[in-house]
Amino acid sequence: MEDIKHLEFLAVNSKEIVEKQVDSYRQQHSYAGTVIGAAALFIPFFLNSLDGTYLWIQLISVIPVLLFIWAILLMLSIFRTKPLDQAFAVKKYKDLLNKPYNEILLHEIEANTNSYTLNTSITERGNRSYSKGIKIITIGLMISIVMMMADKFIAIEKVPTKVQVVNPVK
Repeated sequence: MEDIKHLEFLAVNSKEIVEKQVDSYRQQHSYAGTVIGAAALFIPFFLNSLDGTYLWIQLISVIPVLLFIWAILLMLSIFRTKPLDQAFAVKKYKDLLNKPYNEILLHEIEANTNSYTLNTSITERGNRSYSKGIKIITIGLMISIVMMMADKFIAIEKVPTKVQVVNPVK
């Protein structure tokens, strides 16, 4: 009886670990979507803020825009990953129907362990893409903020307007 409690504990614990892995994966997808939306909205505002600036500032503005696009593509690659394996396959229920309880628990532990191992490569790839995308967006934001501040601090000298005073004829 004591062995079964041990197996039950391992089965429940291994299932919880796979569930946490899947929840983390879903949360990362949610964060990636938020980052994509924020970056996509920032690009037009950034470009609009540089209207009427020096030509060289406008040319340099291509760098952060390209960084934002690269980061968006990295975030989109997170959505292209295959779904995670969630352990116990429904097809196995029929096979396990006549097995003893401890064998069922052993099979569940094995299935959860295999799922976790298979999912690890997918989640690590997603984590790398997400981290790289966040770093790229941060660099792009810093460059764009510096450019917008430089635009505000570098005053474009305007030629004084000549005004001619004309006395109206009465």
